[in-house]
Amino acid sequence: MPSQLDDIDRKILGELQADASQSLDVIAGKVGSSKTPVWNRIRKMREAGVIGPQTVIVDAEKLGLEACFFVLIRTSEHEADWQDKFLATLRARPEVMEAHRLAGEIDYILKVRVANARAYDTFYQALISEVKIFNVTALLSMEEIKFTTELPLDTAQR
Repeated sequence: MPSQLDDIDRKILGELQADASQSLDVIAGKVGSSKTPVWNRIRKMREAGVIGPQTVIVDAEKLGLEACFFVLIRTSEHEADWQDKFLATLRARPEVMEAHRLAGEIDYILKVRVANARAYDTFYQALISEVKIFNVTALLSMEEIKFTTELPLDTAQR
């Protein structure tokens, strides 16, 4: 069940999503409150799990991770043991930025960041050596058109 947030909570979340390094004074000024109530709201949202760990966004290309692949996986295996091994394999691979189980013809989609096609092949060979997979299709992203970590707070359930 979604947490019940009021307009000030949403404004605070919007500010934190845009730049979590802002001081409490700056956030309080932008949302029309004072420092202590803003701090208390942030603390309550952390305790409720609305706010997770604070991280930084690192530019993958500046680190030499220039290739982004979306990997579509179909499997003929659906037993719990296979799934446990598959999920453990994905979690152990730092190249896997995201992994989703899907409804439909494709069972899983992965977002994989690597330096180049050769590095992707190394990842692919390691993956198929660890887990039995029926079919793998890799799609190379030619251009990232939009990237955000900010959730649309104005359309979230109230």
